[in-house]
Amino acid sequence: MSSPSKPTRCIGCDVGKASVVAFDSRDGRSKTIANEPGALTGFAAELDDACLVVCEATGGHEANLLAALVAAGRAAHRADARKVKAFIRSFGILGKTDAIDARALARYGQERHATLPRWQPRDAARDRLQTLVLTRSDLVTQRVACANRLAAPGAGPVRRPLEAVLCCLDAQIAAIATDTEALLRASLPLASAARTLRGIAGIGPITAIALIALMPELGRLTRRQAAALAGLAPHPNQSGASDAYRRTRGGRPEVKRALFMAAMAAARHNPTLRTFYERLLAAGKKPLVALTAVMRKIVVISNAMLRQTTAQPDIGDPII
Repeated sequence: MSSPSKPTRCIGCDVGKASVVAFDSRDGRSKTIANEPGALTGFAAELDDACLVVCEATGGHEANLLAALVAAGRAAHRADARKVKAFIRSFGILGKTDAIDARALARYGQERHATLPRWQPRDAARDRLQTLVLTRSDLVTQRVACANRLAAPGAGPVRRPLEAVLCCLDAQIAAIATDTEALLRASLPLASAARTLRGIAGIGPITAIALIALMPELGRLTRRQAAALAGLAPHPNQSGASDAYRRTRGGRPEVKRALFMAAMAAARHNPTLRTFYERLLAAGKKPLVALTAVMRKIVVISNAMLRQTTAQPDIGDPII
C-alpha cells in the first residue's frame, strides 16, 4: 500500500463535548468551533485538499468532525490517545490545556503523516452492532456483581432489591440479544462473517459477534497486526545480556476478554488447537501462557478465514 502524500498543513483538533479547538500548523493560530454539524461543515469547507486533520478518539464526540471532513473530501486521522500522550510527554510538556493538545496533535500529524491511516467512513450496521456488544458486556458485568453480592453472607436485607435488579438486567440482556439477531438478519456481510467465524471450533455465537463488532479490521490485517490489535502479541523485554520474560500488552482489552472462554473451549474441542495447547504444556509453559497462545491462534485463524471470504487488501497500521 503506497504512503499518503505529504500534507501541506496539519490541523490538530482537540475535541470536546461542546466545542473543538483547532490549531493550524500553517499560521500557528488556534480557534474554537462549536461541536455541531453546521459549524463543522463550514470549518471543513475552508480547508484545502492537501491538509491533514488529526483528532483523538473522545468517546464519540469526534463523530461530527469526522463526518464533516469526510463529506468535504478532507483527509483525517483519528489518533490513539495513548500514543499522543506519550508523544507530548517526549517534549517534557507537563501542562495540559485544549490549546496545548491541539498544537501537539498538529505536530504529531506533521511528523508521522506517512504512517497514519486516513479515516474512512464506518459501516452503520457494524457501528450499531458494536454499541450492542459493548452495552451487553457492561450489563453482564453488572449482573455478575449483583449476583455475587446476593450470594454473599449477610445479603438478606438487600435480597429483594438485588433480585429486582437482576431480573431487570436479565430482561435487558435478552432484549439486546433479540436486537442483535435482527441486525444480523438485516445485514448480509455481518451474517456471512458470523457464519465464517462460527466455523472455527471453539467460537460460539457470542464470541463471533464480539469479534466482528470489536475488530472490524479482521480480514484486512497481517497475522502480526491481528495479534497486536487483540493485545495478544508477546513483546520482547531484552536489555544487554538479559532477556526477560515476554508479556502480552496493549491492544483492545475487550477483545481479549471475549476470546478467553473461546480459547478454553478450543483447547478442549478443537483437535488442532488442543494438540497445540497440550504441546505447550508438555514444554513447561504455564496453563495461562498456553491459553493465551491459543487465543492468539484463534485471532490469526479468524483473520485468515475472513480474508479468504472477503478478499480484501491489507490496511495500514490500525489503532492499537
